[in-house]
Amino acid sequence: MTSVFRRSVIGAAVAALAVAGTAQTVKDTSVPETGLDIPANLQIFGKLDPNVRKPTAIVNDTVITGTDVDHRMALIALFNNVPVSRITGEERDRLRLQILRQLIDETLQIQEAKTAEITVTPAEITQAYARTAQASFKTTPDKIPALLTAAGSSERSLKREIEAELAWQRYLRRRVEPFVNVSEQEVKGILGRLQAAQGTQEYNLKEIFLNATPANEQQVFAKARTLIQELGKGQVPFEVLARQNTETTLRGQGGDLGWVRAAVLPPELAQAAQEMQVGQVAGPIQTSGGFSILYLTDKRQVLTADPRDAKLSLKQLTIKFPPGLTQAEATARAATFANGLKSLQGCGTADKVGASLGAEVVDNDTVQVRALPPQLQEIVLKLQIGQATPPFGSPDEGVRALVLCGRDDARTATLPRADQVQNQLEQTRVNLRAQQKLRDLRRDAVVDYR
Repeated sequence: MTSVFRRSVIGAAVAALAVAGTAQTVKDTSVPETGLDIPANLQIFGKLDPNVRKPTAIVNDTVITGTDVDHRMALIALFNNVPVSRITGEERDRLRLQILRQLIDETLQIQEAKTAEITVTPAEITQAYARTAQASFKTTPDKIPALLTAAGSSERSLKREIEAELAWQRYLRRRVEPFVNVSEQEVKGILGRLQAAQGTQEYNLKEIFLNATPANEQQVFAKARTLIQELGKGQVPFEVLARQNTETTLRGQGGDLGWVRAAVLPPELAQAAQEMQVGQVAGPIQTSGGFSILYLTDKRQVLTADPRDAKLSLKQLTIKFPPGLTQAEATARAATFANGLKSLQGCGTADKVGASLGAEVVDNDTVQVRALPPQLQEIVLKLQIGQATPPFGSPDEGVRALVLCGRDDARTATLPRADQVQNQLEQTRVNLRAQQKLRDLRRDAVVDYR
């Protein structure tokens, strides 16, 4: 285990006490006063040796260790480019408990697949491991072990997650999908409604859903509020918290609901989506069975060309400021940069003007309008070919401007094919049944927390 997770006995005790922070302590007056407040009936919390693997939970005879939890936390941080060092205190304790729940779910999924005589071979795990190396880390499989170790994780943690995902997907294909039916009439009905809904607003949403019952409703609501506060800090991406908290089959996708219309959402979520602005988080929203936290990433209209889907050809001019520049000096340099941009006569002169200003010039011919920050989207959509945006930036990062060299406007969307609609309906129903099955597995499982 790397030094990130090596802790002294005192450090381990403090961490353990932090997890049990809701317990009250009472001073033991029977002990002679030493200035250390040591009780007679003392109990050691934490690990005597941080390198010794001890169980955190036993799930139907399968052991999940504290090391498993630590390695998974480091893996998630690596996947999302969040330094583990930034996860401290109560946030770290809460995240460990969330990861433990995820590991329990993965264990139940693997166990259920084996019960159904579904196996995932080492060769299949190795193949998926290689694909992950390329897709997520842009490297070769032989370099992954060192990368994971440096991050405080391990190959075992990544391969365990891969095995659970492959086993559960195979289980669903064999035991759930064959029993999901979508009729031709249903497909035709949806296509008809889509055509009738042309111009209707669609929302690209991510969701964290927390199951709740009348018995634990207040605790779940409080947890949802805590998650929203965490999102407000801007330190952890929504997808990270969704992967660790949402109690639906979309956990692996970071809670991504994709593009949805208000009509297909529960009334409470539909109302929230219609009132939200792009980039806004809303919640906790009480729905049937629990609470939801929504994140609106984008909007569009059904079967209508969206100007923000246009692809732009841009030149970016950048002037970097030296360290220690004051706000007044930065403002003066930005003004000089803005005056220099007035001499632009189309994209053909951008390189010449950039050189005269000492600016770096970069070309990009594949920028989609919606990929730009919201405040720049409105400006760029109003530009004519050859015009530049006002300067933008900060005293720390310098000042920039974008020159519009070309624009390919978005085409009007067409109706999806019947087979696409059928596949989407089938997948939605499979996800619902998978969610129900996982709830049943949790209910029937024998879990011994240590």
